[in-house]
Amino acid sequence: MFTGLVQDIGTITSCERGDGDLSVGIQINLDTSTIDLGASISCSGCCLTVVKKEDNILYFEVSNETLSCTTIGEWKEGMLVNIERSLKVGDELGGHFVSGHIDAVTTVISIESDDGSHRITFKQPQNLEYLIAAKGSIALDGVSLTVNNVTSQNFSVNIIPHTWEHTTFKTLKAGSKVNLEIDMLARYMDRALKCKEML
Repeated sequence: MFTGLVQDIGTITSCERGDGDLSVGIQINLDTSTIDLGASISCSGCCLTVVKKEDNILYFEVSNETLSCTTIGEWKEGMLVNIERSLKVGDELGGHFVSGHIDAVTTVISIESDDGSHRITFKQPQNLEYLIAAKGSIALDGVSLTVNNVTSQNFSVNIIPHTWEHTTFKTLKAGSKVNLEIDMLARYMDRALKCKEML
């Protein structure tokens, strides 16, 4: 479980294909001595398990299932990744509950300056548009954000200067793909309503 508040920007040091899976190394600036093997780390929104560590590099194994529904399959050495350690009991919850389970990959349509901030418009993910609400929460590449506007074709968020500088959003451009996680409350409400209809 995460909050969507990015703690570090990591750099991908290796991407190696194994028997269908992908092994990824990410160099981070956080104290890795306090990160145990088996720990869950949010890597641009994807909950990955630490399988090895060397100095300040964490290694993760990514399954074909995860590769099929996230942007990880497009990761390359040198790319930047938003990093967040898992939430501990008693930690401040400044964002919203984020599971690290990606619902869709969406595409940047446009990025516009807005009085020092940046307004980013994304393409609506197919079959999920009804779960994205104006003023509701959403996680994009692991960052907890508030949705500004929603249409049948797209939705937009506003990125304040602090978030712009301390996440990978500053590397985005039109056509960039990002991992999207629907607000957990919306996900379970949708499931409850569908189950009720089946009764």
